[in-house]
Amino acid sequence: MEQSGAGTGTHPDAGARPPVNDHARRAREAKRANAELLGIDADFIALLVERFYARIRDDELLGPIFAQRITDWPQHLDKMNRFWRSILHNSGEFSGNPMVKHMAIPGLESRHFEHWLALFYATLSEIETSAQATWLVADKARMIADSLLTGIEVNRRGMGGARAGKGLPHA
Repeated sequence: MEQSGAGTGTHPDAGARPPVNDHARRAREAKRANAELLGIDADFIALLVERFYARIRDDELLGPIFAQRITDWPQHLDKMNRFWRSILHNSGEFSGNPMVKHMAIPGLESRHFEHWLALFYATLSEIETSAQATWLVADKARMIADSLLTGIEVNRRGMGGARAGKGLPHA
């Protein structure tokens, strides 16, 4: 006896489940709502991006690295706003490959990511809306730094670089 949907290329419960894009939309809305309850709204993200990258631009270690690669700061800040909204709100509006961009920068090493995190954490503490919000955003930043550093080191040294980011500081 053939089950409903068998052989048709559709799942038997296909009509009972919402479309994947509806499910993704609801998940995004829930993540955004939860973040906004903590004070992580679009204005917070815009302020974080603006202040953090102002620090980066003025920084002796990281400023020159960014200055060599970014010619249009308003465009970059817009891209970083989309990136952080995608991370913190699951907005899905960012497209790009940060790993490839960072792998193309010669000489990046742990000290650069440690310093990036120190500047990020300092910015967060300046604009903090709540300890929980700060922890959540800082944790995401650390995971990103760990992922980028690990990817760079694995690319350079093979699997010997697989735990490159384990010593990065936590907020």
